[in-house]
Formats: sequence, C-alpha cells, structure tokens
Amino acid sequence: MAYVVPKESCSGKVLNVDFGKGNKALNIGGENCLPFLSFEGELPNRPVIAYEIQDIPPVDWPDTVQNAYKDVSGDPVTWAKYCQNELKAKAIALRLVSTHPDRDNHSAEDAAITIKDVLSAIEVPLIILGSNHIEKDATVLVAAAEAASGYNCIIGKAQEGNYKTIVAAALAHNHKLIAMSELDINLAKQLNILITQMGFDKEKLITDPMCSALGYGLEYTYSVMERIRLAGLMQNDATMQPPILGDVGMYVWKVKETVASESDVPEWGTLAERGVAWEAMTATGMIIAGTNLLIMRHPKAIETVEKTIAELI
Repeated sequence: MAYVVPKESCSGKVLNVDFGKGNKALNIGGENCLPFLSFEGELPNRPVIAYEIQDIPPVDWPDTVQNAYKDVSGDPVTWAKYCQNELKAKAIALRLVSTHPDRDNHSAEDAAITIKDVLSAIEVPLIILGSNHIEKDATVLVAAAEAASGYNCIIGKAQEGNYKTIVAAALAHNHKLIAMSELDINLAKQLNILITQMGFDKEKLITDPMCSALGYGLEYTYSVMERIRLAGLMQNDATMQPPILGDVGMYVWKVKETVASESDVPEWGTLAERGVAWEAMTATGMIIAGTNLLIMRHPKAIETVEKTIAELI
C-alpha cells in the first residue's frame, strides 16, 4: 500500500499585497497554507527581502555592517543606487533616522526632498520608514506619503498613538501601510481593526508584530507571528490575514553577539562571521514563522537567507 502524505487544508488565505511600479513591482502574501508547505496549498509569492538604508550615515551601526557600505552610505541616493545596481536588491527600505528629535531633528519637508531624490534614482520598490518617534512620525510620514504619491510605496509604521494621520495620508496617496504593535496578537488585531474602520483596505495592510533577535526573545516573536498566521489561515480571521513584516536588521545589530569584540570573547569566533550569522539565523526564523517581508542590513546575511528561501521553496 502506497504511503499517502497527510495534508491539512486551510479555510483562510493570506492577502496578496503588491508594491512598486512597472516590471519591478513585487507581490507578497497570497498563500493558503503554512510557510513552505507547498504540498498542502499554494505559495504564489516567495518572501521578499528589502535592503535597509538610512537618510544619514549609519554611525550607530557596528563596523561589520558600516564597512559593507562605507563608500556609499554618506548619501542616501548613492546608497540606494548601490543596493539596486550592485547588490541586485529587489526592494529598498529607507529609514528616516534624521527626523528623530534626539538625532538631527530634520523636518518633514527635508524628508520629503530625500524621498523624491531616492525615488527618482531607483526603479525597485521603496519602503519608507519613520524614525519610530510616534509624534514626529505623524507629520513626517504624511509628508513622505505625499512626496511618494504615484509610486505605490509601503509607508510606516502606523502605531496606536499616531495611526489616524498616517492612515489618512496612505489613503490619500494610494500607498500600502505597515501597522506595528508590540508583540501581542490581540494588540495587532485591534490595530488592524481600527485602521480598516477608517476605510483603509485590508488588502493594502501589512502587519508588523515587532521583531527580536536570536537569543533576545526570538521564540516569543516566533510564537506571536505563528499565532497570527494560524488565526488567518486556520480560523479564517480576516483581521489576521495581511502579510507579516520582520524588521530584522535594527534589532539584530545592537545585541552583544553582533558587537562584542573578538578580544573580549575569543571563543565566539570572528566578529564579522558572527554578526552575519546572527542576522541570517534571526531572519530564517522569521520566514519559517510566516513572515512575508524582511528588512535586513548586511549583504552577506541577505545572500544567505535568499539561498535558504530558494532551498525551502
């Protein structure tokens, strides 16, 4: 008697979200089965990795990552073009760090100029991220949405404290939106409901339940993402069906294992290899949990995860 592989079908489906323009546009989501279980359903779109860049030099990044971009990171346009042309990035995530009041406190108008310059220099889709200052992002991301009007970008992150103005801007300029909550499935669901109640199409929404690095709560992040995905697929919960974002780089490249010198912990191996491995392993955990879109920093880590995705598919 031939062995029959047991299969589990899902009543729900992850929503398909497109971003970008023309032949460089990308789609994420769309699956009706758990990650990489293609024998149980359809996986129309592979996870997408976006290269993270900043609008100012990343002086707070470890040397391991800074050195990878040392010749281009002084200017966001040059940096974006390098990622697209030399590293073959499929998408770019521009983080407007300079607008944070505790950094350079650049204005929303300054951010808009940067966004226009970057968009005019690249063809791949752009993700526009604020500085994660709730009050400042409420004005910066409104200006960002207007500056990027017509480019079908992803903007974020909308949080409970500022989502109303950011949602209105995304609606007005036809962008996709990241909704971020703090590692709680109920908070993620509540924010998605609040945003869609404003008339924002759930098929333009991306859920960011927050991320954490390997060794710093990764298993908890994994469980939250997994519960979100199970609710959307198994329970057919429409509020839990948007694609999931994993903002990996910003959480990985500040933990001890990616910054501690070899002289302090020689038994941990070379710093460069250790940092790259830490980002790659964290990102791999995210995609297995159900993440559809990753934001990463180191080119070698991205290369490793791209190979892993290809093997899993």
